[in-house]
Amino acid sequence: MPQPPPPLLRLITHLVFIFTTVSGHTCGSSPPCSPFTTTPPPFPFSHSPGCGHPSFQIQCSPPPLPATISINNHRFSVIHYDPTTTSLSLSLHPTTVANCSTTHSLSTIPNRPINLSNCPFQPTDSFCSRLSYLRPCLPPNLPNCSHCPWECKITKNPLQIIHSCGSIHPPQLSTEGCQADILGFLDSFLKFGIEVEWEEKDSYFSSCGACESNNGVCGFNSSDPKKAFLCFESLSKSRKVSPAKEKPKLRVVMMTLAILFLCFLMFILISTYVSRRRKNSPLEDPAVVYLHRHRSASLLPPVYTFEELQSSTNNFDPQRKIGDGGFGSVYVGHLRENRIHAIKYLHKHNPTSNSFSTKSFCNEILILSSLNHPNLVKLHGYCSDPRGLLLVYEYVPNGTLSDHLHVHKKRCLTWQVRIDIALQIATAIEYLHFSVVPPIVHRDITSNNIFVDKDMRVRVGDFGLSRLLDPGCVWTGPQGTPGYLDPDYYRSFRLTEKSDIYSFGVVLLELVTGMRAVDGRRDKREMALADMAVAKIQMGLLGEVIDPRLATVDGGGVAALAELSFRCVAADKDDRPDAKEVVAELRRIKGRLRGVGVGGGGAAVGPMRASNSSNVVVPDGGPLVMD
Repeated sequence: MPQPPPPLLRLITHLVFIFTTVSGHTCGSSPPCSPFTTTPPPFPFSHSPGCGHPSFQIQCSPPPLPATISINNHRFSVIHYDPTTTSLSLSLHPTTVANCSTTHSLSTIPNRPINLSNCPFQPTDSFCSRLSYLRPCLPPNLPNCSHCPWECKITKNPLQIIHSCGSIHPPQLSTEGCQADILGFLDSFLKFGIEVEWEEKDSYFSSCGACESNNGVCGFNSSDPKKAFLCFESLSKSRKVSPAKEKPKLRVVMMTLAILFLCFLMFILISTYVSRRRKNSPLEDPAVVYLHRHRSASLLPPVYTFEELQSSTNNFDPQRKIGDGGFGSVYVGHLRENRIHAIKYLHKHNPTSNSFSTKSFCNEILILSSLNHPNLVKLHGYCSDPRGLLLVYEYVPNGTLSDHLHVHKKRCLTWQVRIDIALQIATAIEYLHFSVVPPIVHRDITSNNIFVDKDMRVRVGDFGLSRLLDPGCVWTGPQGTPGYLDPDYYRSFRLTEKSDIYSFGVVLLELVTGMRAVDGRRDKREMALADMAVAKIQMGLLGEVIDPRLATVDGGGVAALAELSFRCVAADKDDRPDAKEVVAELRRIKGRLRGVGVGGGGAAVGPMRASNSSNVVVPDGGPLVMD
């Protein structure tokens, strides 16, 4: 049977609540407080005097503002609560933020140190770890220390904001990845919330379990320390009701039952109507509705039925599978006009990954339908069906760059082909960063996502994690493939085009060394190719990591490409070149290759470059990505 609509479900729950607590305790008589969704809130929280745990008393705010909680004379807003964990995300209440006259309008920095001692709460280890990486550049850009001593103090050492963090995570002394505007960055960092956790150790938690098992309500007695914990009994069990008061109760019960019966009939009628309408309307699919809301149907690629794609792959025959990844499996299929296509079938392991797959699915369709470049994979269609989400691409029949470098090692890629491949990838990135408005950050440029055809021309694919780069600063949770993920992005949560440059630099290192981006067989300090190659280059030991198959190549060209990759994987994003500079340098290296000449160079592959004379504009309301 379909689930009742949320408003109807809330009405039924409210009526049942009235029926069962006509004469009971009123710890949860008021509406739920955001971000809590139940009334009363789950123990140990409460917004009623005498209920819950004394250290977890919250105050409700007018909707949609979140509830507030007071901890050691600091008032916080509760911005996130996960009922499956013992943690909260808190932000400082406006009355407790710093108000010193600086060049910044600080909305989240406290006006004094946050002391969480002698209370159940403590900052999480992950929050303190991220805060410990925040450090000023030298010399620090200090405010007026005589007028703003507190702001001056935290500029020098941000860990002093929370006492507990400083004792667990000493500040990082290195200036690598430092911040020039420490107060502004710290204010933005704290907008995501201060993560705190608690331990269920004191007697309130142990006593409450027994109380709730007997259908009681947990509370406390602030006037008697010897009997601090109270378990309120249900008054409907303990109170004897006189016959004179029984009649009004009976009328309430009868009216409640009658209303519930009418609501049930309404629910059946509404569910039947909605079910029939869904059967007759294919646009009820949420992914299709989202796509049509953001893009005209005439601008979207063709739609295939699930049956068409199922038949073209012989019911997704494992022998037709040509690839498998974390987000989906790829099959070869014959579709309309007997053309061969690559069909990606997105995985649906659980509700969480299903939600991400749907967003990745819509994101890739909206982005690829706006792009036109010979080195970007082309999307030829899609299918959104309750049985699965599928994307139909042009078929690139010669595997991935990773296959050619690490799997089919006997088929050695010549130096000239490697330079051509690097230049083609770079022109595709230059197109995304400079010819599309707003720019697009791919976020997952890896050798596994670069496809090679029979003529050794490449296509950059897999835009599921891509993001439109708004004119302002983009803050988002780091996502990507280990070994290729920008460390600056990982530390700061700030996404820029330079994150793609870092990933491309790792691909260049694979071309120069023939090694994998991450290899568990290497020493722990050299497991990541970028770390190992940078260390070798800095020690002047480049020859130890160059692919032995390039031994006969002009050393100057290899060294130039290694130097370019070294610049691309710089720890600080500001030290990396942009895509235009990368393309210019690769053309210079290729020009030198033509001048010197390479024996056994193989077939030369000229790079395909899209015209930059006109920009591609991605329509407003661009694709969303789960951060």
